[in-house]
Amino acid sequence: MEITLATRQEQGRSIVEVAGEVDVHTAPELDVAVSALISDGATRVVIDLSNVEFLDSTGLGVLVKALKRLRESDGSLDVVATTDRITKVFRITGLDAVIGIHASVDDALAA
Repeated sequence: MEITLATRQEQGRSIVEVAGEVDVHTAPELDVAVSALISDGATRVVIDLSNVEFLDSTGLGVLVKALKRLRESDGSLDVVATTDRITKVFRITGLDAVIGIHASVDDALAA
């Protein structure tokens, strides 16, 4: 499976739209995209996973790495997850306690 990524700026936040499967094969692409945003000065990032069908531990690792880097600059990471399959991964791992999980990009921007 492939992954597609698109980035945009909205309300002072960098939004990364992800579609496909985020796994051991595709997670490095997400890592490169998010790391580039952070290196370019982004401090408030929203990762939109609403079109992601599968997320494994490698993908979670990318998000945790991004969270750590953003927190070093007093930044924030929010995630949009609209399916139970994806939100369940965050609940099971406890990451929903440290990463804001939202039902839509608008909700994430309002947070």
